[in-house]
Amino acid sequence: MNIREEQEKYEHEHLSRFASFSDESQGRDRPEEPCTVRPAYQRDRDRILHCKSFRRLKHKTQVFLSPQGDHYRTRLTHTLEVSQIARTISRALRLNEDLTEAAALGHDLGHTPFGHAGERTLNRICPMGFVHSEQSIRIVEKLEKDGQGLNLTKEVRDGILNHQTSSMPSTLEGKVVRLSDKIAYINHDIDDAIRAKIFSETDIPKAFTEVLGDTTKSRLNTMIQDIIHNSIGKNEICMSDEVHQAMMELRKFMFGSLYQNPLAKSEEAKADKLITELYGYYMDNIEALPDNYRRFITECGETPERVVCDYIAGMSDQYSVAKFEEIFVPTSWKV
Repeated sequence: MNIREEQEKYEHEHLSRFASFSDESQGRDRPEEPCTVRPAYQRDRDRILHCKSFRRLKHKTQVFLSPQGDHYRTRLTHTLEVSQIARTISRALRLNEDLTEAAALGHDLGHTPFGHAGERTLNRICPMGFVHSEQSIRIVEKLEKDGQGLNLTKEVRDGILNHQTSSMPSTLEGKVVRLSDKIAYINHDIDDAIRAKIFSETDIPKAFTEVLGDTTKSRLNTMIQDIIHNSIGKNEICMSDEVHQAMMELRKFMFGSLYQNPLAKSEEAKADKLITELYGYYMDNIEALPDNYRRFITECGETPERVVCDYIAGMSDQYSVAKFEEIFVPTSWKV
């Protein structure tokens, strides 16, 4: 018995007619023999979960740089929360949960050390610019597995690339991930900000809490259920005008109160300096790059600027600090 074929048949019998069916995928750039157990999107989910870039997310900043405390979010825990929210919505709407989960787990693979601060720095100093969603695609298409990439399906890559506010995925599952990303970071960043005493729950304007709720749990329930109730039976993923406007206004509040707060962002100038210095050093010393990165220049025709950017973007916060100390901080003389 071919288990994959049974699962594909199950999708057609039980999922919404608007769902993305595994056996109707637009496929991979390099054709592969189908698995006898797992449908295409489930294989993609597993490839992302087991790749090195995914593991490095545990040591990459979400909002607070190197926070003292075990309960602040990292880029990995953010990714897991996005996945959980997106799967809840997709299951309720009878969409393809495997595709949803794969796009959710892969959406932030391209993030730099030190979160958006690091992204802004690389975007400023790299001639080709830098956008983390585009870097996530570069990782899964080229950088992982020593240049082979993960060879993911087009639908998963579309969901990864277009998860930001300015873009729109082509599948409903990708659209679920796009909204789930906002729901996750707005709510868990509020939780972290309160933990860090940046502001308190009572500082959040009542115009938002009266619509969304005055706890993390109530806000999550409101946003998730609003999407489900407004999207059932439709070939679109949408929120009610009232809830969507309150969510976006709350997002603006977060930019002013947290994302641009001098106390929360006090270390970002140091992160900018660190990444700038590392970039300059490796541009002047290409031979210092690891062999698996340098070969993209010598064997694949990539520019040094592109590859140095790849290397630094892939670093965890801790690793980038260690490399900076190794290169620029004098050590004690040893005989």
